[in-house]
Amino acid sequence: MMSRKFQWLCLTLLGVVAITALPALAEQPPPAAAAKAQPVAATQADITQVNVAINTVWIVVAAALVFFMQAGFGMVEAGFLRAKNTCNILMKNFVDYCSASLMFYVVGYSLMFGGGNGFLGWEGFGIDWAAGTDPSGAGVSHHAYWFFQAAFCGAAATIVAGGMAGRMKFGAYLMYTVVISALIYPIVGHWIWGGGWLAKMDFSDFAGSTVVHATGGIAALIGTILLGARHGKYNGKAKAIPGHNIPIASLGVFILWFGWFGFNAGSQIAVGNGMTVAKIAMNTNIAACCGALAAMLTIWKIGGKPDLSMTMNGALAGLVAITAGCDCMSSVGAMITGTVGGVAVVLSALLLERLRIDDPVGAFPVHGINGIWGTLAIGLFSESSGLFYGHGASQLGIQALGVFSVVGFVLLTMGAVFLLIKKTYGLRVSKQEELRGLDIGEHGMESYAGFQIFTTE
Repeated sequence: MMSRKFQWLCLTLLGVVAITALPALAEQPPPAAAAKAQPVAATQADITQVNVAINTVWIVVAAALVFFMQAGFGMVEAGFLRAKNTCNILMKNFVDYCSASLMFYVVGYSLMFGGGNGFLGWEGFGIDWAAGTDPSGAGVSHHAYWFFQAAFCGAAATIVAGGMAGRMKFGAYLMYTVVISALIYPIVGHWIWGGGWLAKMDFSDFAGSTVVHATGGIAALIGTILLGARHGKYNGKAKAIPGHNIPIASLGVFILWFGWFGFNAGSQIAVGNGMTVAKIAMNTNIAACCGALAAMLTIWKIGGKPDLSMTMNGALAGLVAITAGCDCMSSVGAMITGTVGGVAVVLSALLLERLRIDDPVGAFPVHGINGIWGTLAIGLFSESSGLFYGHGASQLGIQALGVFSVVGFVLLTMGAVFLLIKKTYGLRVSKQEELRGLDIGEHGMESYAGFQIFTTE
């Protein structure tokens, strides 16, 4: 056994070693802390990869918001129409999005963004477009960018449904929506967003006042004229045909307003620090508010009552008008653009009545007139090139050339399409079917089972 003295000696030596080592141990961080103390510098490739991931998620979310606008269009159009045509108009909203998506996948995306000339693209069709260049400029995949642009194509197609509602054959509508989705919309888009001749002239249409709304609105106008008015609309002077469900229409407007933040802000594909996205969202909201109030005051002054349907269309008019310049205007410019849009939608709707053109939901006043106005407004209120900021009238001239070229192209092409359908398959249902309702005649069902909706007017 160890002697007591030897044990004390060992303990003393251990104590001395411990006391000596403590300062050195205190200076050494634990392994985890040591790892945290040595940050690894992110490479440029890492930063780019993160930015692409953020942009991709952003554009998919924005595309989902734009897709949800289909529900808004459906509710607005259904609410502004009579109950006996509700299934028909909702069916059209379903099938035009489906048709638009498939046609834009097979043909439209390549015509719009594929390599070609100033008029149209032709690089790859169907799945082949995935191997092409990146049209977004933000590095996101073609799949994400296609999804976003397909939702826009569906919006352009569905605008026409409201203008021709209540008397158009369902089969004729299917024919129309295939053509506009596969050919007309993509060609216009190529001119402006796909590197075409207007893009080379610095024509500006950030989120589609012309590409989407003027295209759809002008197509609705020419279709409505060729189709003719609903029976009973113009027996003598114009007769109001009230919508059957204004609360549903109101819900639709709020859905569209909500989706428009994806429509406009989502068009800023590269999110960056978010400042531009925030400005776009603010301008979008301000223009909608000004449009609604301006339309309310205008119809109040003219008709003696603050009409809700006109007020709702005023909000949509402000949204359409600001779509082109939401990224380049100040908040004051957005206010003016939305206000003029609200007044214009009322006056143009009243003008259509005087001309005996029957547009049941105001598709042309909302989308056509304000798509044109919003595009021209860039030449006035753009902070970088607008006339009101001392930059001369060159941008305004470019905007005018571009928007009226698109108007002329859509009038000619869609006029020919509707005339061809009219002479062959036929555009319009019979008078008996129209009076009975397209829900029964075209689809063999009612929207509100158990209610008598038959009318002889």
